[in-house]
Amino acid sequence: MKAGDIMTRSVLTVGPFATIDLAIRIMVLNRVSGVPVVSSDGRLVGILTQGDLLRRVETDTDGCRHPGFLELLVRHRHAADDYVRAHSRRVDDLMTGEVVTVTEEALLEGVVRLMEKHNIRRIPVVQGKLLAGIVSRADLVAALGRKLADLPNFQGSDRDIEANVSAKVLEMPCLENCRVTLKVHAGVVTLTGTIHDQIARSALRVAAETVPGVVAIEDRLVFKEPLIASFGPNP
Repeated sequence: MKAGDIMTRSVLTVGPFATIDLAIRIMVLNRVSGVPVVSSDGRLVGILTQGDLLRRVETDTDGCRHPGFLELLVRHRHAADDYVRAHSRRVDDLMTGEVVTVTEEALLEGVVRLMEKHNIRRIPVVQGKLLAGIVSRADLVAALGRKLADLPNFQGSDRDIEANVSAKVLEMPCLENCRVTLKVHAGVVTLTGTIHDQIARSALRVAAETVPGVVAIEDRLVFKEPLIASFGPNP
């Protein structure tokens, strides 16, 4: 699937010269944690997120004493920027200007990697410089749900299911020295045998339940500590 297949096309936006309080009201009323900033001609110029607003709180040094503008400049080379962020009422002074974007043709795998790399929750979708939509983590989760719901019904026999599960189990590297057998009846997979690592139990369950036609897993596996299993009698 591609970004264009799942993106939200009707996007809440604000203008760069909009007030901060207006942007906050839009975010709060619509329960979104960020809004793209769009110019009057539709160009994406930035994004305003909860993180940007929280950084304003961090740089707000208002107190009993108000340092002058020149004093701030001398105190720290970033003081001017801090001053703007702490006092401005305009969106363009707080927004993130360098925005991570994708096109409608971007594969969802790439979108997820960008979100993880940049630790962001949403990515605007653009056509050239124009905003076309936005993909959020919620959109990705919804797409996953639709994909799982659309899985076709399996029409094979229990023998076919057993063969498919067995093939998956044989590919698993975490079952060294484990003795596992499986049987399938009416779509129910029964796992028996000995495992020496509890993670193998979860891995076997996942391998079985992701095979088409499996309706339930019956776990009869026995866990034995590796040393006990190595020197004890064979089952």
